[in-house]
Amino acid sequence: MTIYAGLDVSDKTTHICAVDADGRVKWRDVCATDPEVLAKTLMKRCPDMVRVVLETGSLSAFLYHGLVERGVPAVCICARHAKGVLSARVNKSDVHDAEGLAQLARTGWFKAVHIKGSATHLDRTQLKVREQLIKSHHAMVNQLRGLLKLFGLRMGKVTTPGKRTERYRASARSSRSATRAASRIRVGSRAVKMPAPMPGSYPGAASRASAIPRVASPRPAIRCSDRRSTRPPTMSL
Repeated sequence: MTIYAGLDVSDKTTHICAVDADGRVKWRDVCATDPEVLAKTLMKRCPDMVRVVLETGSLSAFLYHGLVERGVPAVCICARHAKGVLSARVNKSDVHDAEGLAQLARTGWFKAVHIKGSATHLDRTQLKVREQLIKSHHAMVNQLRGLLKLFGLRMGKVTTPGKRTERYRASARSSRSATRAASRIRVGSRAVKMPAPMPGSYPGAASRASAIPRVASPRPAIRCSDRRSTRPPTMSL
């Protein structure tokens, strides 16, 4: 016998209604909103199911993937399209909504919705949580700034945390020591310090300057005639 089922999902319980090919209700049941419990109930009561329909909602991805993994032919339909059909009934309740979804499963007058994979939902959840944490952090900082202004305390620009600043300083010290070590070369048995490149010089000037040793030129001898007296002139009275 061909059986079609509809699931009206709520937070704690789910109403189930199964109909045959002619639209007659075969059985109704209520069970916990859990894919394992729903799969066991459906397989036990109607093993020859053709289609099981549930609406989109906050638990639709969890239930859909759980039912499909357990061999239940579940289909998730758009809740806005189903609302127009379910609101036409006189007595609207969870039991009647489950029967209406079962009739939609039998007739096929619905629009199936693609449910994304669990990995995609996990990535989306991480991004949403990160976005919410950043918004909460900014809101808390702005609120603290406003409260401190009541007492005349005006906070300036907030810098990076202390630990991060310490890491930056340590890396700067290591880079400076490496630059000093690279600027010294050995000529024979003594170390010669290389001059630093001029500011605004071309790229690679520091490396080229460190590769060419600087040799001091000998000072020219000063003749006696070239020497000038540094004594101040004397005045005669």
